[in-house]
Amino acid sequence: QVQLVESGGGLVQAGGSLRLSCVVSGRTFSAYGMGWFRQAPGKEREFVAAINWSGSSTYYADSVKGRFTISRDNAKTTLFLQMNNLKPEDTAVYYCATDASPYRRYVAHEDDEYDYWGQGTQVTVSS
Repeated sequence: QVQLVESGGGLVQAGGSLRLSCVVSGRTFSAYGMGWFRQAPGKEREFVAAINWSGSSTYYADSVKGRFTISRDNAKTTLFLQMNNLKPEDTAVYYCATDASPYRRYVAHEDDEYDYWGQGTQVTVSS
């Protein structure tokens, strides 16, 4: 069974930074792309960022481009999201997810392209 565990969320003031982590087990981590999604109260789940299986390609939502950085450490089977210059509109539960297809030729950015999800970690940005 595949398990994903997020950590690193918390309460920060606008302009601050957080670093999220996601540890994956039960799957050959290096063969699959990974993504971050978020969901605010009363809203649908939203794509944030993704990275391909090798770490050579990334893709970001326009709302976070230039502020967030996605990365991975295959030796530690861990995905990261560095979030800088946080804004109140970034407040949400953040989820990591694994791409459903190994060695995909492009960076997936639709939730239907991912198969396993973590439990989420809360990020709250105050004004």
